[in-house]
Amino acid sequence: MQNTPAETEISFIEVGAAGAGRRIAMRVWRADKPSGQPTLVWLGGYRSDMTGTKAVEVERYAIERGTDCVRFDYSGHGASGGAFTDGTISRWLEESLAVVEHATKGRLVLIGSSMGCWVALRLIQELRKRGEGDRVAGLVLIAPAPDFTAELIEPNLSDAERASLAERGYFEEASEYSPEPNIFTRALIEDGRANRVLDGTITTGCPVHILQGMRDPDVPYTHALRLMEHLPADDVVMTLIRDGDHRLSREEDIAKMKQAIGTMLA
Repeated sequence: MQNTPAETEISFIEVGAAGAGRRIAMRVWRADKPSGQPTLVWLGGYRSDMTGTKAVEVERYAIERGTDCVRFDYSGHGASGGAFTDGTISRWLEESLAVVEHATKGRLVLIGSSMGCWVALRLIQELRKRGEGDRVAGLVLIAPAPDFTAELIEPNLSDAERASLAERGYFEEASEYSPEPNIFTRALIEDGRANRVLDGTITTGCPVHILQGMRDPDVPYTHALRLMEHLPADDVVMTLIRDGDHRLSREEDIAKMKQAIGTMLA
């Protein structure tokens, strides 16, 4: 009997130079027989981990389709090492590249959620710089939040939050998804400016499917529409879900996600 996603063994890789090393946890599913289909790679959101509903369902779908799947936790998340407050887009991008290099061969379908979409877009840029851009067969972006630090956080900072960033190096805000507050550091915000993707044309060289809820309280659907404006050369489809929230984890949302992934595997 095949393993279920909950039983997929955790493995670890070490990422980062001495003094900045961290242990990154992965769950890698290998199909029984080579299928020739791309590997599904899950890129989670801010403060989420690889045991979330969508991440597990991506692996279930890989099992159904007979292809490989990789899900992992960024440093400071889930089963990975490192402090969450040390996290930046550059740091999490470095880890994502290391996971792809270590755990995958051949073509990929990247599935990003929220901040994970930003990481996915930067990951493609870095692969293209290495001459490996053709490895990415498709992108599925769920409630995409590229450049969220510069576009959604900085313009809306209160005086108290600005003061906290200046004095303490971070500020906190209540989370709808956890009893613990969200923490946004000065390092994350400053590093975000260096990783912006909405400052020019984004070339992915592959089909892109965006899933966006119109009742998303965290990332307005207008942000996804703006992202589309920066993808003029790509085969881009957007599905707007009228009653969808930010998580898009309902059964009907998962079905749409799997349908989008399926078009990338065909």
